[in-house]
Amino acid sequence: MADGIVSLGEGAYEVLSVDAMRRLGYELGRLLADGDVVVLTGDLGAGKTQLAKGVARAMGVRDEVTSPTFNIQMAYQGRDMPLFHFDLYRLTGADELEDTGIFDVLGDGVCLIEWGEAYERLFGEERLDVHVARMGDEAAEGEEPPRCVSLVSHDPRSAAVVEQLAARLGDAHGERSGADAPGEGAER
Repeated sequence: MADGIVSLGEGAYEVLSVDAMRRLGYELGRLLADGDVVVLTGDLGAGKTQLAKGVARAMGVRDEVTSPTFNIQMAYQGRDMPLFHFDLYRLTGADELEDTGIFDVLGDGVCLIEWGEAYERLFGEERLDVHVARMGDEAAEGEEPPRCVSLVSHDPRSAAVVEQLAARLGDAHGERSGADAPGEGAER
């Protein structure tokens, strides 16, 4: 039984490892549908891209998923729909969004947007926000501290995703998940 995801209640999870972050992404990815927009927020190295790797795997993406920090956008073909992965870290203002191609693909496939919190009002209310944060700085040598992942819905569709994810992961406070997707490596 896979371990490493602890429900904190109300759409929040303590994620204990890189593999668990990918499993959480996998379970989320199984629930996403054509037109879904997910804004991923968190510090550098918090685990946003690892979550994206899990989403991509659930969608049937066979390519290696990396953070598109320098490309800004990567497009992947999944089993049933495309996955558009954006990293807006290097943008300096909303006027640069048009050049990224983001408005051309919103509503087509699934859009994962890292560092999109500064522009979220431009993406509309039909979205799911996922906040990833380190839980303290202390960890054993060679280990990372656990992460807190909080899902915030803004519309009925994303509220249903949060609810379905909670049901899949056993969202009783403190219950450990038995998510069924294996992890993939040790990089966060």
